[in-house]
Amino acid sequence: MSLRRPAPSSVILLALSCLSAVAGPAAAAEKTAPPAESKSHRDARMAWWREARFGMFIHWGVYSVPAGTYQGKPVGGIGEWIMHNGKIPVAEYRKFAARFNPVRFDADAWVRTAKEAGTKYIVITSKHHDGFAMFESKASDWCITKASPFQRDPLAELSKACRRQGIKLGFYYSQAQDWNNPGGATYDGHWDKAQDGDMDKYLDTVAVPQVREILSNYGPVAVLWWDTPANMTRQRAEKFLPLLKLQPGLITNNRLGGGFSGDTETPEQFVPATGYPGRDWETCMTMNDTWGYKSDDHNWKSSETLIRNLVDIASKGGNYLLNVGPTSEGLIPAPSVERLKEVGRWMQINGEAIYGTAASPFKKLPWGRCTRKPGKLYLHVFDWPQGELAVPGLRNKITTAYLLADAARSPLEATAGDGGVRIKLPPKAPSPPVSVVVLEIEGEPEVAPQLLGQAADGSITLAAADAVVHGETAQYESGGGKDNIGFWTNSHDWVSWDFGVKQPGRFEATVTYACEPGSAGSRYTMAVGPAAVHGEVEATGDWAAFVTRKLGVLEIPAAGPAKLTVKPDSMPHGAVMNLKAVRLTPVKP
Repeated sequence: MSLRRPAPSSVILLALSCLSAVAGPAAAAEKTAPPAESKSHRDARMAWWREARFGMFIHWGVYSVPAGTYQGKPVGGIGEWIMHNGKIPVAEYRKFAARFNPVRFDADAWVRTAKEAGTKYIVITSKHHDGFAMFESKASDWCITKASPFQRDPLAELSKACRRQGIKLGFYYSQAQDWNNPGGATYDGHWDKAQDGDMDKYLDTVAVPQVREILSNYGPVAVLWWDTPANMTRQRAEKFLPLLKLQPGLITNNRLGGGFSGDTETPEQFVPATGYPGRDWETCMTMNDTWGYKSDDHNWKSSETLIRNLVDIASKGGNYLLNVGPTSEGLIPAPSVERLKEVGRWMQINGEAIYGTAASPFKKLPWGRCTRKPGKLYLHVFDWPQGELAVPGLRNKITTAYLLADAARSPLEATAGDGGVRIKLPPKAPSPPVSVVVLEIEGEPEVAPQLLGQAADGSITLAAADAVVHGETAQYESGGGKDNIGFWTNSHDWVSWDFGVKQPGRFEATVTYACEPGSAGSRYTMAVGPAAVHGEVEATGDWAAFVTRKLGVLEIPAAGPAKLTVKPDSMPHGAVMNLKAVRLTPVKP
């Protein structure tokens, strides 16, 4: 998809071949008026999606023919962006359609793979940024039934297969970016005169009619996944709104543009540290480094990583939309299938702890994650301890505890104390890489506040993953060598940490951050109460080249709870920094 984000946090996150060119956590620019419906109606419409927690994304199109190579040379970036990244002329790119003949495509096999993995819905690219419609379209000849030798409608076949197997179906549609149809938007300007034209004419004659087609011709459509609202004013976005009535139960994301927030936030290629409280959200993520098929991308995530991502996302109240990029023959790559089978085996045992769950009541757990349902806490243990599992701060009465992998539900010994609950565990984890302990409790979860504390040497380390982010664009990101607050492109955004102090005094404050040369120069203030120090962001090389700098001394005069804040004073070049950690080290008298 490839969501384009405003860069402080890294090189452009070319992730979803469909997401491409949206600025910032796509949600941020899209927040305006809520949908005109009651909460009860919205809850009913969103119910199946909140129950699902796990879906499959499919990026498939003409770009699977070149598969990352043009004129015998590899083209950098993600597979579905090859036309853009290789600046391939329209006439040249269109020749790939003559070689797009996915005769091994089997809709039932695809849906079966998704279902056996434990996913509950599929979202497939009906049209990506290359403008190629993967369905029978009367609005354009640049579609699979007219421009390719395949001459079948895979979306029609997939729709029938989904209905047969009880899987919800959704469509991705690139409404603004279109590199083939004249007038379509591009991320950074046209490279071929054949792309020139009037955008409103493109919307009126191609995009709007095609959205009408995909919402009219394929039975129930569960999700409409917009992408990259380049140049999408409110007036342009409003062209699509009447079409949504064609599918009354439709769920849409936050990437239409024009200030329309949709139903879901769409973090791409990362898991937000605290989710999006009060909003439905869905992390979309690749299994390797590309969304559309790229023949030389073998950087596959392990099944352990995929399972733990799923757990992490569910523990924060979100859904996991995991991508596959089929080949030009119509096959899901074998490494994807293998990993999906492994995820499915884990879900057969532990799916109860994922489907229909709510976010964890714990801010942080030392050994894993937690999901919950009324009367139950599901403790997802990544690091299996020897002897006991400590559940810090839990105040509820425990009625029973058992392993989810234990069909007999043999009770485990659970002891409550002032510090929380301790559970005796068998020596071996029953279902790695994540084993689930179920606690049945009385009442709603009650958890004592958990504060970050001082180490034995009196130092206090405040990591990005523990920060509270205040504002519109800044967010926690991980992976690719980063573990930091990034996408910090709004000078009004700021971060804070709540922590406990047992040994007050004077502390040397240091900050660990990264910043590319073009964004250096921001000034900021770090404060604990009235005590403050100031810093200026220097260039470190790039967004993942972290350095540690001393800022000065902060005095914390008394023991007890404290709050540290980092707030920008100025941001001359469009971004603040990638903030990895703050450390307070006691100053010896």
